[in-house]
Amino acid sequence: MPGKSDDLAAHRTAPQRTAAARGGGAGSVRPVDETSRRAVDAAVRWLDTHHGNGPQQQTMRILKVTEEAGEAASAWIGVQGQNPRKGVTHTPREVADELADVALASFVAIRSLGFDPAEVLAAKAAKVLDRMAAHGGTSAVVDA
Repeated sequence: MPGKSDDLAAHRTAPQRTAAARGGGAGSVRPVDETSRRAVDAAVRWLDTHHGNGPQQQTMRILKVTEEAGEAASAWIGVQGQNPRKGVTHTPREVADELADVALASFVAIRSLGFDPAEVLAAKAAKVLDRMAAHGGTSAVVDA
């Protein structure tokens, strides 16, 4: 008997179906893989070489996160067609790409402050799970 998961599977894109078949997908996140880690480290080295890593440059890297978030918001407005003059101008995938820019800019800023982005993210995620558990949510992801 078809269920809700069958209905959801029918609407997945090819990459989503591939990720789901590998055990990944919407419920499985690899937040800081090796490619991402290398990209963040390379960006920080490049920025440090060209601009240094003093308080002003750290500020600029933090502000970059806000700039990227604005681009993601603008893209979402474009998906919704909320600007009557422009209509629909973006796809959900373009929004996802902009959100990835936010994540990468955040990781560069975190690394520039002297912290490991993966460790900071993991610690924050643990706090979120604890908070959810305290309010009736889940405290752990169960592996199938």
